[in-house]
Amino acid sequence: MAPDRDGLLSEKHYDEDATLALSDDSGFESEGELAGVDPVKDDDRDILDETEAHEKLLRKPGRLDAARAAFGLRDGTSSKRRKDKPKKSKRTGKDSSDMMMEMEGGFKDTSSQSSTDSEIEGTKWDRKAPKQSHRGRLTVIYLSIVALFVALIFGAYKASRKHISPSNVHPPTLFNGTHTFRPTTILVSLDGFRADFLNRNLTPALSAFIASGVSPKYLLPSFPSVTFPNHFTLVTGLYPESHGIVSNQFWDPDYEEEFYYTHVESSMQAKWWDAEPLWVTAEDQGVRSAIHMWPGSEAHIPDVEPTFMDKYNGTEDLLRKVDRVLGWLDLPGDDDGGEGLAHNEKRPQFIAAYVPNVDADGHKYGPNSTEIKATIADVDSMFIELVEGLYARNLSDIVNLVVVSDHGMATTSNDRLIQLDDLMDVSLIDHIDGWPLRGLRLKNPDRDVPILYEQLSKEAEKAGSFDVYTLDTMPERYHFTNNDRIAPLWVVPKTGWAVVEKANFDVADAIATGKEFSPKGLHGYDHEHPLMRAIFIARGPAFPHEPNSRLPVFQNTEVYNIVCDSLGIEPHPNNGTLRLPLTTEGLHSDANDPGLETPADPVEHEHVDEEVPESTPLEDAVDATPGAEDSSSDNDGKGTEEGKGKWWKFVHEQLEKAKEWAKEFIESIRGNKKGQSDDPV
Repeated sequence: MAPDRDGLLSEKHYDEDATLALSDDSGFESEGELAGVDPVKDDDRDILDETEAHEKLLRKPGRLDAARAAFGLRDGTSSKRRKDKPKKSKRTGKDSSDMMMEMEGGFKDTSSQSSTDSEIEGTKWDRKAPKQSHRGRLTVIYLSIVALFVALIFGAYKASRKHISPSNVHPPTLFNGTHTFRPTTILVSLDGFRADFLNRNLTPALSAFIASGVSPKYLLPSFPSVTFPNHFTLVTGLYPESHGIVSNQFWDPDYEEEFYYTHVESSMQAKWWDAEPLWVTAEDQGVRSAIHMWPGSEAHIPDVEPTFMDKYNGTEDLLRKVDRVLGWLDLPGDDDGGEGLAHNEKRPQFIAAYVPNVDADGHKYGPNSTEIKATIADVDSMFIELVEGLYARNLSDIVNLVVVSDHGMATTSNDRLIQLDDLMDVSLIDHIDGWPLRGLRLKNPDRDVPILYEQLSKEAEKAGSFDVYTLDTMPERYHFTNNDRIAPLWVVPKTGWAVVEKANFDVADAIATGKEFSPKGLHGYDHEHPLMRAIFIARGPAFPHEPNSRLPVFQNTEVYNIVCDSLGIEPHPNNGTLRLPLTTEGLHSDANDPGLETPADPVEHEHVDEEVPESTPLEDAVDATPGAEDSSSDNDGKGTEEGKGKWWKFVHEQLEKAKEWAKEFIESIRGNKKGQSDDPV
């Protein structure tokens, strides 16, 4: 059973009677009930003086005794509690959970006090009565504050619950003919794989996977559309402002230290990572995880480590990645011979693998280069091997396979550079965050932020190549405001443009000397721009949809919930709202579906090496494209096991031909690839 992760505000911890306790009801049916009680017996009245009786009834200590009884206080404590009341009403968030516990334990008592105060207010007092009445009013004010606080907490609790509404999917244990598999999901990230790369006729395996699975036309990344923030969003379901990795590089004013993603000694410290990643969610609920080079997986994020973890290696061979994933699947499970083995000798259920190649070559050569075409085909060949490995193990319908990317890529140019030094006095800057957008932390922010915002906004209006934002003017859809790690002033270039300082790249000098700007490809722009679109493709027992099903477009904050549901684990509170089963909106092959358009690239001319020999067209290399097979398949078979079997048979038969085509194409231009960067951005 999954451990309780909901905390104080979960439904089972929330006091269902709290709203009743805040009502005006008390232990007495009416105010007159206590007022009508005569504490002096008739037999005693004869021996008491009438004046003494009235004095005893009106004696102040008796009223204080009643108040103590209503609050449940002991003698000698009431004065101290009254002095503490103003302090309690000003508690910070650090003490909010303790305050909630105090309130839940004392609602009915405070209601009784309210009734008693009302009764006392209607009674004639001696000369000290006004002081007591003042205390009564303070009590009412205190209770009103408490009630408002509870209402706010409960409202926030209800709002957070809607993000983690229960899934209707309960993944079963499945048998592949030789071994029993508990719910198992492989999550593969193809860094920098732009959605329309699938239109380039280079990806027979991924195209077949789309036609046999479920996918939106594209996946929206989160802002800013760079690697580290988006990979942490994929495994937390949180916007970057919420999980703390707000860019690939940023300044933390509390630590007075810079996070720089390639400085592993610093960036892989747990203090930077302010959320629970999927492997922690899984391990905490008894599901083993295996993480292959996922950004952030080396940070030792509390409170547990993944069962298996491979450190980042940007030069690792793609087939080595396939062998690693399939090797984990070949380990014995809990239900088929793994009972006596150590925890790290048994099969994981959640596997996450990171593939940096497309991003690396997209930066080095540009997203429209011949070299990137070879890399895309190379990655697709890797995917062929992975699918074939699953097929050989009879796991095609046993294991969930989810393929995503983190963002797209845009071509850069010397003609689309913004020299920051020409816009402002850069000596006013203390720290610069982000790339290609620039977050400016100024030495005197109170004085200079409003001045520079006005100055840069005028320049932006004239240039039309960038926007300027403060935290107050940042577009709400960016969800990029609520974190101290976000700089107070931002220069955000239009897609395909870059902001540079002369110390790094002198634009005027480059124009004069013919020096070319590098990198050739960039991302990090408006996450809704077509060139930043990513991919999401899924298939497996958790996705029992018709082959080639089309999902509505969604943002990558939804991926965490989807993967958690596929594993049968409860997600941590997050910004996502989708839960399994997913609702489709038709098929990609529908006549009224326009398909995924290829967005216009900001580059004027695409560079193609004319010496590269022409490769055999993909259509001639295979019998038919997987997408065409779907549109002509038997409608009665769609969505059935027979229909799914036909698709995997088709994929299996065509992959060898596609592999030969990819090999021929890649080898024809292999000499043009001079190497690749080890740093994902």
